[in-house]
Amino acid sequence: MIAALLINLLRLLLLPVSALRWAFAAPRGGYVVLEIDGRVVDLQPPRVRLALWWRPRRRAPLSVERVRELGKHLRKDPRPAGVLLRMRSVHAGPAVIASLRDALLEIRAGGKDLVVYLPMGADNTMLLLASAARAVVVGPETLVSPLGFAVEGRYVRRALEQAGVEPEVFAKGMYKNAGEVLVRDSMSAAQREQVGALLDARLGDLVASLAQGRRVDRETAARWIDEAPYGAEQAVARGIIDAVAYEDELEHMLAAGLLPGTTAPRRADGGAGDAIGGRARAAARPARMRLVSAARYLGARRALSLRPMWPRPIIGVVEVHGAIVSRAHFRGASLASEERLVASLRAARQNPRIRGVILHIDSPGGSALASDRIHHEVTRLAEVKPVVACMSNVAASGGYYVAAAAHAIVAQPQTITGSIGVVSARFALGPLLERLGVSTDVVKRGARADLFSPSRRLDAGERSVMERELDAIYATFLRVVARGRRRPVEEIEPLAQGRVYSGAEAQARGLVDMLGGFERALHELRQMIGPKAAAIEPAIVRASRYIPPPPLLPAPVPTLLELVGLRGLAAEVALAMHCEGERVLAYCGEAAEFDG
Repeated sequence: MIAALLINLLRLLLLPVSALRWAFAAPRGGYVVLEIDGRVVDLQPPRVRLALWWRPRRRAPLSVERVRELGKHLRKDPRPAGVLLRMRSVHAGPAVIASLRDALLEIRAGGKDLVVYLPMGADNTMLLLASAARAVVVGPETLVSPLGFAVEGRYVRRALEQAGVEPEVFAKGMYKNAGEVLVRDSMSAAQREQVGALLDARLGDLVASLAQGRRVDRETAARWIDEAPYGAEQAVARGIIDAVAYEDELEHMLAAGLLPGTTAPRRADGGAGDAIGGRARAAARPARMRLVSAARYLGARRALSLRPMWPRPIIGVVEVHGAIVSRAHFRGASLASEERLVASLRAARQNPRIRGVILHIDSPGGSALASDRIHHEVTRLAEVKPVVACMSNVAASGGYYVAAAAHAIVAQPQTITGSIGVVSARFALGPLLERLGVSTDVVKRGARADLFSPSRRLDAGERSVMERELDAIYATFLRVVARGRRRPVEEIEPLAQGRVYSGAEAQARGLVDMLGGFERALHELRQMIGPKAAAIEPAIVRASRYIPPPPLLPAPVPTLLELVGLRGLAAEVALAMHCEGERVLAYCGEAAEFDG
């Protein structure tokens, strides 16, 4: 309270300066410039208050939360004409991209113009976002490449065989594909089916967005994708974009109102009725448009606000991001540690200021044991406070297991979810050791004392034990989902089998309650809390513990996989090896996905 009082006194003293700063933050008729160059996330990460000189502070990623904040202020401010979105590169999953596009559409729905400038050209993701704009401009000599989506798998059975490594994979669910790259030479029919369904959903979303944004029919938008890539001028002629310009030319075009809108008449073949590149029309060089950065605009607005003097109720946000593990041995690693999540969930349950919790999930799963313990804490939390699970890019397998205890589940149409199944893998290194001249001799007490030894394969009895254990975990997973979805196990089992779904497919099957992003989840949670919850703001809840330095990890198999180009798979195997014998609830996508 004392800190808030001092900050408020300082802001009141500086109020004339802040008001003057706000007056010049957005010139009348100008544009607020929003930059995207790199990673985009759903929620704004906490600021690092202390940057050490030997570890320079990295630029924080753009968040959808910040774009929505910008749109909220713009709706109340009559001075800016709109937003100029400048995109050089975008790195984000499909669900985050969908949420970002929704936020951009809200800016247009609030009466503000939206122009997108793509100085480096455009791929699938950039064009999908740009389809929310009135006008789209690219830099000269660039490529416009809405190529569609492809998934490529690498299968290493023969490579492991030549190396003398014998993989043993146990999986429950015909679609549980995490281990098939180790024991097959090509994609299984089940894997091809579910990957094809996910790609159909992503392609359908791209086609629909292009058709809506560029005001053409779906057949024309689909033809644009099949005939891509295009040079910049050719893309203008087709009607995919509106103009080509250097950055300084774009400012003159904005000032003179020379940019064509998407309402321009189009030919039946999808081409633009007035297919001009934009550069010739800027030759007159009128006065330049006044531009201000979004950071400056938001900073000036925030300087006018006062901090609350008394603690207010909040909506807690607990982030389940990354692979789920019992203990994260690496600080800063993108892992969902059971220790930290359990502590955060307990803190949210015990804190009277927290009226409800959003479980923000972006995880392919991981340790079955850790997933079950996190689920238990979510269940305890849900007994006393409303909980909504908000699924981001991936909430599959253990990620879905954790979400099942929430009162409601929200997902974007492109969220990868489901994968209700379990997998376990081990590697027998006996042939490799023999090839290297290493012999193994064992003295044991107990028939299965060396069950987890990598020097030999399992016998039939030991395999049956492993299968029995996986059957039990799979049955538990089904019961967890059935209880959370309030349906009998017999209805859930056909939807399980390790099958992954898009968010839209999952909703149609009753595995997800509603479609949307974080804002939708926030709205639903506020409805559960009560009529006075509209003003309650979200805040991230994090409770951490000291984590000891990491032990040395066994490396032969990851190193071998890296040699054949499977870095992603190597990470999966390293995670599995580091789970100390735990079974894994994980969705493992293919080794490489090509996004045009």
